[in-house]
Amino acid sequence: MKFWTKTVLAILPALILLGCETSGEVEDAADSGVMSSKTMDDSSSSATTSGVGSDDAASGESMGMGDKGGSFSGDPLDDPSSLLAKRVIYFDYDKTGVRSDYRDVIKAHAEYLAGHSNVSITLEGHADERGTREYNIALGEQRANAVQRMLTLQGVSASQVRVVSYGEERPAALGHEDDAWALNRRAEFIYSR
Repeated sequence: MKFWTKTVLAILPALILLGCETSGEVEDAADSGVMSSKTMDDSSSSATTSGVGSDDAASGESMGMGDKGGSFSGDPLDDPSSLLAKRVIYFDYDKTGVRSDYRDVIKAHAEYLAGHSNVSITLEGHADERGTREYNIALGEQRANAVQRMLTLQGVSASQVRVVSYGEERPAALGHEDDAWALNRRAEFIYSR
């Protein structure tokens, strides 16, 4: 099984390069080497990236609502330099509490959603493969609910947020080691406009 994992990881950068539409995505993908599960599930979408435990949330951007210099003029959800581009929240093993390094990301999403009442999201909760199927479904739901609570406490209408749990059924990374498991313990923001 390790051979296949290494083979997939070896060809992953080439696949990312083929699926990216802008050079910024290519650079980000090459740096982190991590694809979101949404990309893995839907081969027609372009590659998106996210880092585990990234310090980007603590950068000088004010709530990630884009470049203050005005170089991006579209919807903030489409700005790759915005905190809104980060749509995956990772969790520690067997935990449902949101880590402090993701609070700014959640705050940026809360501000956006509170200001756009016509936009809704689905929070998808996920778990790694350890534990029973039932336990992992419950754990994924608790993780998504933790993010939902933070959003609603910051002014997001409960009617804008839907929670669903996939447990271990939609892994972001294949493998049976700590690195893969860390990528699978997550909650994802899926926007509907």
